[in-house]
Amino acid sequence: MGTTITVIVLLLIVIAGTAYLVRSQAQAKRRQLDDAMADARRWVERLGGQVLNLTGTDTASQQAMADASERYTAAGSEMERAQTVEQARLAKKTALEGLYYVRAARTAMGLDPGPALPEDPERERAGKVTEHRSVDVEGQHYEASPQPTAGTPHYYPGGRVAGRPVPQGWYSEPWWKPALVAGAWGFGSMMLFSAMFSGMAGIPSAAAWESGYDAGQEDAMEGGDTGDGGDTGDGGDAGDGGGDAGGGEDFGGGDFGGGGDFGGFGGGDFGGGDFGGF
Repeated sequence: MGTTITVIVLLLIVIAGTAYLVRSQAQAKRRQLDDAMADARRWVERLGGQVLNLTGTDTASQQAMADASERYTAAGSEMERAQTVEQARLAKKTALEGLYYVRAARTAMGLDPGPALPEDPERERAGKVTEHRSVDVEGQHYEASPQPTAGTPHYYPGGRVAGRPVPQGWYSEPWWKPALVAGAWGFGSMMLFSAMFSGMAGIPSAAAWESGYDAGQEDAMEGGDTGDGGDTGDGGDAGDGGGDAGGGEDFGGGDFGGGGDFGGFGGGDFGGGDFGGF
C-alpha cells in the first residue's frame, strides 16, 4: 500500500511539473509575441505619422511617398494577421522599408532625412548605385543614378527581390517590380542587369546576380575541378601508387522564371498635411 501511494504521489508530481512547464513555455511565447508586436507597432505608427504628414513636392518625392504609403498599408495588414513572432517581424520589416522610402522622399526635397534606421544586411550586400548609367535594352531606355533626377524618379532602398539583389538607388523605371509581383525574374532581366551595372563598384557581376549571389561572392559559384592527383610515384617493388583525386563539382546557375515586361509603373501624388516629427 505504501509503495502504491508513493507511485501515485510521484505521478502527480510529474503531471504537475509537466503542466507547469507547458504553461510557462506558453507564457514565454506569449510574451515574445507581445514584445514583437509592440516593436512592430512602434515602427508602423512611426511610418504612419510620416505618410499622413509629409507631402512630396516633385515627381521623385511624390513617387517615394506613394511607395511609402503602399508599405504602410501592407504593414498594417500584416499586423492584423500576425499570430507569430515571425509574422510580427515581417510587419516591422515592411514598415522599415516604408521609412526608407520616406527618407528618400525627404532627401529628394532637400530636407534632413531624419534619424538613422536599423541596418538591413541584405540591403548592405545588394550594393548601391554609385554613378549615373543610361542604357538601352530590348528597345527600351533605362537609367540609374545615386541621386534623384528628373529622369530617375523611382527609388529602391536595396535588398533582394525574388532571390536576387537589387542595388539601392534611383531608377527611370521600377524594373524590379515584375519580379516582385510574379516572384520570378523575366528572361531579359540578366541582360538589363549586365548592361546597367557592369563594372560598377560594389555590385554583383551579371553571372553572380543570375545565380543569386551578392558582390564578392563569385568564388562561391566556382566549384571547379580539383584536378587529377596524378601518380604518386613509384613505390619500389610495391608498384605504382596514386590515382586520380577526382574532380570537384560545378555549381550551375538556374534559369530565370517567367516574369512580366519591364514597362513603366505609375507614381502619383500623395497628399498630406504639415510635416510631423520623424
